[in-house]
Amino acid sequence: MLAVKVLTGKSTIFGREICLMGSSFGISLVADELAWADERIDNAIAEINRVEKLLSTFTGDSQLNQINRNAGIKPVHVDAEIFRLVDRALQISELTYGTFDITYSLTQETAGEEKSGKPSKSKANLTNYKNVVLDAASQTVYLKNKDMRIGFGAISRGYAADRAKYILQMQGVSSGVINAGGDLLSWGLQPDNTPWTIATADPSQAGQPYADINISNMAVATSFNKQAAIAKKGTRNIHPANGFQVSKIKSVSIITQGAELADAMATPVIAMGVNAGLYLINKLNQMACIIVDDHSRIYTSNSISLMA
Repeated sequence: MLAVKVLTGKSTIFGREICLMGSSFGISLVADELAWADERIDNAIAEINRVEKLLSTFTGDSQLNQINRNAGIKPVHVDAEIFRLVDRALQISELTYGTFDITYSLTQETAGEEKSGKPSKSKANLTNYKNVVLDAASQTVYLKNKDMRIGFGAISRGYAADRAKYILQMQGVSSGVINAGGDLLSWGLQPDNTPWTIATADPSQAGQPYADINISNMAVATSFNKQAAIAKKGTRNIHPANGFQVSKIKSVSIITQGAELADAMATPVIAMGVNAGLYLINKLNQMACIIVDDHSRIYTSNSISLMA
């Protein structure tokens, strides 16, 4: 739990690694004093814990559980923070043609999974983001079908990182990195006044061809294709919606300004495949991607150029 001090020239980076939200979180910041840095890191951790509790399904009276319990019954009034999260999630679903979706179906087979807080991956056709109704005037969320549920597992870690960064900046931390289970969020400059790169933000990525990409004031989220090993044995990856074969992507890294958005966009690109994924990212402002296929070939969006 103690902060670790790393000297770089005349400046100092203080960091701490801790298990939060079921993942390893590394919080590093540039500061002059250990005690000052340690207090700021404590505050960032407190904010991450707050977000975890806010979005958890383990708390019986949580707003998320209230929304789910009233599916098909009535709209539920929620705090502005939850309302905005749902609203942004629905916008991302629209952007990705439904490939990203915070909704899932509750059936007899998945009832036990809901109790464990793990959304089922199988969804009835009637259960999708278009059946979530928001009313901005009354600030309510309504799920049209009784077997619908929503969960924030796909974006909770990124949202927590964004919130922790906000807390640190508000308390005067002008430069730092949050490593949320391998997803990176950085701001400011390194102690030697050079930009943060993927390698400096996460030394474990130093051997990657894209390790030197500038990510200062950006977020990087990486999603791995869990079906890659199966594909190597001859099984095709099939798009869950249209049934067409999907390119054999091994991993996708999304680079954009916020960790929540980066987190949300990484997995849909895997489902879309190389060509459709790149086409989508190239249409968006302030977003880039790096795709690695099962032959370790690298594809990048137009905004990224890798040196040969």
